This record gives sequence, C-alpha cells and structure tokens, in this order.
Amino acid sequence: MSREIRRTMPLLSMSIVMQLTELSARQIRYYEEHHLIEPHRTEGNRRMFSLNDVDILLEIKDYLEQGMNIAKIKKIFTKKQDPAVAEETNLSDTELRRVMREEMRQAQRMQKSSIRQGDLSRFY
Repeated sequence: MSREIRRTMPLLSMSIVMQLTELSARQIRYYEEHHLIEPHRTEGNRRMFSLNDVDILLEIKDYLEQGMNIAKIKKIFTKKQDPAVAEETNLSDTELRRVMREEMRQAQRMQKSSIRQGDLSRFY
C-alpha cells in the first residue's frame, strides 16, 4: 500500500481528531461547512478523517493563530488546489514595486509606518 493511499484513508473519528488538533467539534464542522475539509461519512453518517484531513486542520489552526480570517485561508487553499489561479496572482517586479510604493505613501499620509517597511528596512 502506497504512502498516499495510507494518508487518505478515513480512519480517525471526530473525538480523536479533536484531541490531535485541539479544535472543538464545532470548529471542525465549521471548516467542513466552508469546504476546507471533506471528511468521509460512514453508513451511519459519522465523520471519519484521514491523516491529510488532520494536516489541513492543523494548517488552518496555524493560519488563524497568525491572524488570518477564513476568507484569506480559503484563498490560500484555492491557490494550492489550482496552480493556474496562483499564476494569475503573481506580480512582476515592476508591479510589486508600484504596490509597495503606494502602500508606503498611504502609510506616510496617515502618519504611520507601513507594515512592510519594517520587513524592507533590513535591505536598505
């Protein structure tokens, strides 16, 4: 049996996944409602999760701890699933510089430092 087949096999119940991820059942169901995960259903309609599902839930948890919202997380997962979407959002160097200049101008107008300015300060 290949590694990928083992990782996609629905083996884990909701209670086990809750312990592994430290997420509540409600949170897990919420992510399922938003199609971030799709656990297998048994004949009795119980959710069964694969190791890949657990990895996705842990990744979602990490993104939330970083301050991202569900909409942003959905975009990230969409890009991962469809590489063509990711290619459309790539910016050229010129476009990236224009966006960064505009962000810094807006920050100066508001008399605040740009979020990116701290990241860029090590380069100049």
